[in-house]
Amino acid sequence: MPIQTLDDLAVQGNALGVRIDINSPLTDDGDLADDARLRAHVETLSELLDRGGRVAVLAHQGRPGGDEFRDLRPHADRLGDLLGASVQYSDATFSADARRAVESLTDGEAVVLENTRFYSEEYMEFPAEQAGRTELVDKLVPVLDAYINDAFAAAHRSQPSLVGFPARVPSYAGRVMEAEIDVLGDMSSTPEPRTYVVGGAKVPDSMTVIDSVLDRDVADTVLTTGVVANVFLLADGVDLGDASADFVYDKGYWDEIDRAADLLETYGDRIRLPEDVAVERDGDRHEIALADLPPSEGEAVMDVGHATVAAYEEVVRESSTVVLNGPAGVFEDDTFADGTRELFAAATGADYSVVGGGDTAAAIRTFGIEGFDHVSTGGGAALNMLTGEQLPAVEALRN
Repeated sequence: MPIQTLDDLAVQGNALGVRIDINSPLTDDGDLADDARLRAHVETLSELLDRGGRVAVLAHQGRPGGDEFRDLRPHADRLGDLLGASVQYSDATFSADARRAVESLTDGEAVVLENTRFYSEEYMEFPAEQAGRTELVDKLVPVLDAYINDAFAAAHRSQPSLVGFPARVPSYAGRVMEAEIDVLGDMSSTPEPRTYVVGGAKVPDSMTVIDSVLDRDVADTVLTTGVVANVFLLADGVDLGDASADFVYDKGYWDEIDRAADLLETYGDRIRLPEDVAVERDGDRHEIALADLPPSEGEAVMDVGHATVAAYEEVVRESSTVVLNGPAGVFEDDTFADGTRELFAAATGADYSVVGGGDTAAAIRTFGIEGFDHVSTGGGAALNMLTGEQLPAVEALRN
């Protein structure tokens, strides 16, 4: 079934529960340190308010027991600034006070209800029908006319606020959710040839992406970087030194070396490996060709080298579609930011370029790189969609 969008929704005068993902880094004082996730939802919320909706925002912040497990008051204040509209804050999620806050809204007003994860069942996962019978959903449904899910970044979860409402009230995809589904769910229709640049440190997930996109011929070539590349190099018999090998082992990724070897045997030169690496030596960046490895004792691979960047850039220039999924190195340290910065900048020259969310999106914000056709708001959700897996929150909207 097609998913209904805001184009199908009668907004004026209706009370709308809108699930967004504004889980953000916070300062020690509990203020927002980065409002990028809030900005992503401005289009959806602005449209609903401009069309006369009465908007009840549902969202979470942090994990129970964590330092960033805080209330949503600063988020409500910042949303008010971004929207230029009246955005109230309620310190209740679904109690009588929360319901009164929703019922008291006038057309074009919004209220941010309290952190959904302050409610214990929200940190559990349920089938959609069962989620629709939880307290959060059951108590809010009577004061809502419709539900909009715009929280693509959390769409791989099956928590009540994400999958429960579609079982009870008419439900729609917000503009963020709509765009993510349109782009990531249809990569096979993008222009060819397609190159995926896969890096970062989430090795098992990245291996699944590589296997999936090559097996389905969604990707013509995969360029490996980051810890992912290190695992492939180890699988190819390259001696990266004890420091890098120990990191792979300590992360529990040792079995992924065998998986990488199988992928190399299956897909051959469709998977490209680095030609050189960068390590830290005497406080500076030092680049080593593969033939000159291993590095000195204690030196760990921190980035791809410039010979690799040049070779990969040539592949990127010949590609019509480029998908970035994971940084090339420890980009947070400027000494080892070159690989990520230069490869990501090169990708903007492709006919169609996609950023796969998470650390990848954080890196392009760090470097101020612009010009991509789509920047995903999701990390885990984007990975799942790129591998063709179903996302519970998307399926709830579909069903």
